[in-house]
Amino acid sequence: MKHYTSISELNRDAGFPAPENPFLGLVECEKLNPCDITEGAFTSDFYAIMFKKMKAGVINYGRTRYDHENGSLSFIKPRQIVEIKDVELEERGFIIYVHEDYLNGHILHNDIKKYGFFDYEANEALHLSPREEEIIWELFTKITTEYNNTQDEYTRDIILTHIDSILKYSQRFYKRQFINRTELSGKTVSKFNELLTSYFDSGKLKLNGLPNVKQMAEELNTSPRYLSDLLRQETGKTALELIHIFLIAEAKNMLQSTANTVAETAYVLGFENPPYFSRLFKKETGLTPVAYRNQFLN
Repeated sequence: MKHYTSISELNRDAGFPAPENPFLGLVECEKLNPCDITEGAFTSDFYAIMFKKMKAGVINYGRTRYDHENGSLSFIKPRQIVEIKDVELEERGFIIYVHEDYLNGHILHNDIKKYGFFDYEANEALHLSPREEEIIWELFTKITTEYNNTQDEYTRDIILTHIDSILKYSQRFYKRQFINRTELSGKTVSKFNELLTSYFDSGKLKLNGLPNVKQMAEELNTSPRYLSDLLRQETGKTALELIHIFLIAEAKNMLQSTANTVAETAYVLGFENPPYFSRLFKKETGLTPVAYRNQFLN
């Protein structure tokens, strides 16, 4: 698998013009003939923001395929495996490549890591409304204008400010998408809790140990980060926090209804380390497991 350390090399292989800046690449695509960005999958040292309305073709990143969808914005982080093959666009699109080194010394160097959608899967792209498309295109146009002007000491800050605006708007638009898709597909938290209940009732908890966010996401056909962000939108809690809440609820029931020791309760709930279970229980309830049980014994 090829790894790109320079945007120039990637553009050359893809048949795009050389970038004006070696650490920042802008590609604006009209209706394209079928094209492969590279031969096979690749990785790179760049962040990528892609807007496309696909007529045909395949885009893979993460574990899943993105195929024949309209009006979507996708985000790729450095060293993520990507494949872009036989893509045809219904309308114009764009790609922004940002090399990691372009962010050095700028606040976005750290802030970009806070945007969870860089960890989403291909099928979790952001689907934009017409007005949202206008906003994103306006920002891309401002970036392009600055990119093609004579470079000076203000250029990078201005461009990165506009890129940060795209990311902030995308965060807002994803929240809108979460709400809309919840109305269409039902509450994710209900499915999540049903899955936890099934996991517990089937004995998998004792057999396989604590469920983790990755396992839950795979069962629900999402990426871990997308699942946590969607659940936070619905409940204010992350996937891990909801797993802990579920386990503590089960622990409360067991401490009241069985004579199991705290250690035995912990093992039944999949905790290999009883002290960790006790710390988590106290964090969630304000009481140790022993103090909680003693309330009912007295």
